[in-house]
Amino acid sequence: MGVSIVIAWKLSPTLEMDFCLENLQTALKIVTPQIHNSDQGSHFTSPRYTDILQEKEIQISMDGRGRCMDNIFTERLWRTVKYENVYLASYANFNEANAGLKMYFHFYNTLRPHSSLQNQTPAQVYFKDRLLETSSLPRQKVFEKIAEKN
Repeated sequence: MGVSIVIAWKLSPTLEMDFCLENLQTALKIVTPQIHNSDQGSHFTSPRYTDILQEKEIQISMDGRGRCMDNIFTERLWRTVKYENVYLASYANFNEANAGLKMYFHFYNTLRPHSSLQNQTPAQVYFKDRLLETSSLPRQKVFEKIAEKN
């Protein structure tokens, strides 16, 4: 079962790459996945990005060109974010969007039950019986750490 928990996210007012690298590093401080899936965007195919994954021996998986179904969990997540938050909030500026999305992702991860997860939250399912490789913190502290990083 795929669990669309948001471990780390970052919003940027530019298309510069540094924010992607910072966000990847933040996520990897919380948990190290076996596989990292992304599309074939220039940020994710850059050696600066892929080298970080390879150093941690994380398998890199990239979607085929024009194949949104390859990454259906991410596509569904962004659809949910847009319809439940972005379109309703109509943010006026970057700072407002950043603050609103911070609250939304906390809600999405820890408070919003998902029918596909038997009405549990992503955090409940993802962290249930999971040993975090980079953290020995109790589950609530991990949630707080995720919220602080975002």
